[in-house]
Amino acid sequence: MTLKERYRRTIEFFEENMPVPETELTYRDPFGLIVAVILSAQCTDKRVNIITPPLLTKYPDARSMALADPSDIYEFIKSCTYPNSKAKHLAGMARMLVNEFGGVVPSDPQMLQKLPGVGRKTANVVASVVYRKPVLAVDTHVWRVSKRIGLVKNARTPLSAERQLSANIPEDLIYKAHHWLILHGRYICKARNPLCLQCGLREFCKFYLGKNRKNSGSSSNT
Repeated sequence: MTLKERYRRTIEFFEENMPVPETELTYRDPFGLIVAVILSAQCTDKRVNIITPPLLTKYPDARSMALADPSDIYEFIKSCTYPNSKAKHLAGMARMLVNEFGGVVPSDPQMLQKLPGVGRKTANVVASVVYRKPVLAVDTHVWRVSKRIGLVKNARTPLSAERQLSANIPEDLIYKAHHWLILHGRYICKARNPLCLQCGLREFCKFYLGKNRKNSGSSSNT
């Protein structure tokens, strides 16, 4: 199977089975999303969705959070991972939004990366989810799934995977691709014990086909 055909069949599968993929983070506006995505680093969406409602009730926008001390923010987010650093990032992010962007979350990924606590992945999530920008955030799920299916080759870094995926997915679908792959990775193509027999991509998935060949070889040698 050619790489082009592999992408075509993968996209067709997701378009049919997950036509409207959405983030599992709960948010009501761009500021709420950027707060949630910063908190989600090394933390589950489920935990973040518990933390954000009281936090954003107290600090509903950049201007109110910009006035907060990190120690005040910490009290709301202490149940998530790395709460001390994230509290400092949130306070700094809010202050920069107010001072340099008029309190408005920018749509450009490069501008977003100027904000404290916002790296390439976070910027791409915000830009694609809120503004439908053709950028693709590569987390551990996206990286794992894309390598298993065979969409990327010799991708040793998330950036390498991002570039390969973005070069082969139609621009108007790139904003969906992160959620296609991340949700597939969370619920089907798990890191441990992937549910291959429930996967509609197994017919041409390199990981599944390779596993079957290995098992067949082991059986023939016994």
